[in-house]
Amino acid sequence: MGGLRKLETPFVAPGPCGVAVRDRLKLLTSQDERVLRAVGAHQGALASRDLKTRCANGLEHGADTWAARKRDLTKESSSRIAGAITKATHDRWALARRCQAAHIRQLDAGIRTLRHRLSLPLGEKGTKRAAGGYRSKGEWFRKSRRLATLEARHAAAVADWQAGRVRVVRGGKRLLNTRHHLTDAGLTEDRWRERWEAERWFIAADGESGKRFGNETIRVTPDGEVSIKLPAPLAHLANTRHGRYTLTARIAFAHRGAEWADRITANRAVAYRIHLDTERGRWYLTASWQRPAVQTIPLAAACARGVVGVDTNADHFAAYRLDRHGNPVGDPHRFGYDLSGTAGHRDAQIRHALTRLINWAKCAGVGAIGIEDLDFTGEKTREKHGGRKRFRQLISGMPTGKLKARLVSMAAEQGLAIVAVDPAYTSLWGAQHWQKPLTTPRRKMSRHDAAGIAIGRRALGHPVRRRTAPPPHDRSDRAGHRTAQAEPDNRRREGTRLPTTDRPPGRPSPSRKRKRGTSASNTVRDAPSTQQWSRLTYVHWLGTVEGDATGPEAPTADGGSR
Repeated sequence: MGGLRKLETPFVAPGPCGVAVRDRLKLLTSQDERVLRAVGAHQGALASRDLKTRCANGLEHGADTWAARKRDLTKESSSRIAGAITKATHDRWALARRCQAAHIRQLDAGIRTLRHRLSLPLGEKGTKRAAGGYRSKGEWFRKSRRLATLEARHAAAVADWQAGRVRVVRGGKRLLNTRHHLTDAGLTEDRWRERWEAERWFIAADGESGKRFGNETIRVTPDGEVSIKLPAPLAHLANTRHGRYTLTARIAFAHRGAEWADRITANRAVAYRIHLDTERGRWYLTASWQRPAVQTIPLAAACARGVVGVDTNADHFAAYRLDRHGNPVGDPHRFGYDLSGTAGHRDAQIRHALTRLINWAKCAGVGAIGIEDLDFTGEKTREKHGGRKRFRQLISGMPTGKLKARLVSMAAEQGLAIVAVDPAYTSLWGAQHWQKPLTTPRRKMSRHDAAGIAIGRRALGHPVRRRTAPPPHDRSDRAGHRTAQAEPDNRRREGTRLPTTDRPPGRPSPSRKRKRGTSASNTVRDAPSTQQWSRLTYVHWLGTVEGDATGPEAPTADGGSR
């Protein structure tokens, strides 16, 4: 038991802090598209130039350089457009900086793993916590070369980090590399060029509270009219006053439309972005706004009506409903999905599976969904499981971060809380304690279904192990405590609670040395009783047996005989 790692305390995941909805701009005229393309190309060029300047500044960026960049952009656009471009530039640079730090951490983990495995003798077996030695001299040599490669990459990444150099591609690195593989991608050069230019356009505006309908640059009225404040060089394209262009298309957000309408009616900030889907040839408008931070409910309140424990797998969610005492209710449920194909297909599959899961949890009447707080590290997994290619592909294909964020957002709309638990030993202990007892001729239990029970019990604060069988010797407790679920202050608990390894941190763990006598059997006469008699009970008993010479001796208030 000393080798088990300490379990983290379950916690209620915070709710979403932002909202984004999208609608299609239908029935655009040729003039509308011409204006949108011109605005996107002009502001996209400004954004590219500003990003180049910001990357050149590196760590020497300050308020003065920011103000100088904004003044240069204002001359060719407007003050609000310049502010939106510089803010987007800073977000891109900060994201690249965070990705650079994560890359350095992954290289560190890979180097440590390689050094450890190279230091072991050939063929030495590993453990669950650390991999063993390599199988042959050839594999050892190849991994030693890979160690040198990772060390060189690490040195270069650290040098870039210290110098403040980041590498950012407006339009996406993947689309840029597709230019060299047009045949494999099924694209012509003209089609690729169209996608590349559309991805580098910039038609976006940040919201402003107190301004008309929450945005001055891209304004959307409650009846769906969309107008754009044109930059100074394109002011001659305006078809309304004050240098604005009004589109013929109308929008109506089917999802969260009432919430959006309330915000713009109260002149609260709403950010907008217009983009072109070149594959479909459709224009879309995306509206986004922030929500005030809402304090999460306590864990006990979230689990008061029971939980649904969900085990995340490569092709399905395994869910099991548990009541507030940790008892499984009903049969397991599985919600399948397919993570092959394009990113859009995978995202749609995840959304569909989560929708079915949330609807079932809502119908079951629970108040929370328990899920593992998974966080896979690709580089560390590769160095530890280098020979298990299918397993590495399985791990890297599970969208853990995006799945958790989407689940939190979707569950919050249905009034469900998300409880994140430590994923350690859930599959192992779930299969050990729950798979066989719940398997019946009509109920097939898999290892993943049992893991869902373990996750749900951990979210409720209960140990994973189920109620143990009665002692094998006799009715006394010489073989050990009969249940692992009763609380220490429960007067009906039987005997001494054995220490458990799956108790949440902060909860008291009983000692093996503590002893507690068991209550006498009802069939034993004249045996001393440990039950405390109240005065009312004693008086009632005395009235029923008074004058009975053959009756038992009346007990005193402390449980003895009179």
